[in-house]
Amino acid sequence: MKHYGKALLVMGFLTLTACQSASKPDTAASTAQDAENDMCGASQYQNYIGQPLSALQKQRFDVPVRAIPWNSAVTMDFNLRRLNFTADQSGKIDKVYCG
Repeated sequence: MKHYGKALLVMGFLTLTACQSASKPDTAASTAQDAENDMCGASQYQNYIGQPLSALQKQRFDVPVRAIPWNSAVTMDFNLRRLNFTADQSGKIDKVYCG
């Protein structure tokens, strides 16, 4: 009886791996998906990477913004319209994304 459970688990795993596509994604589809995931406009603010987190204090944004210092606690709610800036240990922005 124990062997049937293991065999069923292995078969399920193999079935899931067979469903994965090895083809290269369509660039038009990926561009549309990127635009959909950039509802907050993060692509416009990538030039802030490397600047101090304090550089955001002088800016006005049309969307909600969250400045996240290194190793700080944040809520786990996901909001595609919110612009997030995370900083590294030195206080410089290392990532800009929606969420």
